[in-house]
Amino acid sequence: MKVSERLYNAALPIWESYYEHPFVRGIADGTLPKEKFAYYMIQDHKYLMQYAKVFALGVIRAEKESDMRMFGSLITATLDTENAVHQSYLARFGIDRSVIDSTPMALNNESYTNYMISIGFKGGLAEIAAAVLACSWSYELIGEYIEKNYPDAKNGELYGDWVNTYTSEGYRACNDEMIEMCDRFSEGLSEEQIQNLENIVKICSEYEYQFWDMAFSDR
Repeated sequence: MKVSERLYNAALPIWESYYEHPFVRGIADGTLPKEKFAYYMIQDHKYLMQYAKVFALGVIRAEKESDMRMFGSLITATLDTENAVHQSYLARFGIDRSVIDSTPMALNNESYTNYMISIGFKGGLAEIAAAVLACSWSYELIGEYIEKNYPDAKNGELYGDWVNTYTSEGYRACNDEMIEMCDRFSEGLSEEQIQNLENIVKICSEYEYQFWDMAFSDR
């Protein structure tokens, strides 16, 4: 069994719990209050800025030029491609840079991103890959779940663009690349090291659930 399959199996019960979260259901059926989504977008923008730093640590840790370029491309995908949907929504909501900058980073958000960055400093490439995988893979699964169970969601006036982002072929290809790098960087690891990767993914997955809670409850 590939290491990525073990990580998937370890985290799947947590990921599947997202489907019933009121924030995710609200996106799927279009009933999520706009102000909650706007707050989520501000916090997720702040999250992505820190998420990109974990990839930057991959650039530092990498020994091969090809791996440096791969992590560099993931930084670009995070800052430019994935963040583009956030900027579009924030502009639509009339939220400018001053509002983003003056909104404090939520405690969960700061704790989560600090955890990932600490993993990047303390671990190697396999640990970095595991730390970023929970967010990437779970969002693809959420997109697939919404696409299958809420067929009109992609055409939703407010949340359709969000759903289309995480069901796009481009996003899936990026996630596939991250799964592949996780398997590649974990080749030859001991059972104890693989169990540590499972623990990292499960912790990050719990943080993801708390992120949905934060986005729904704080506003």
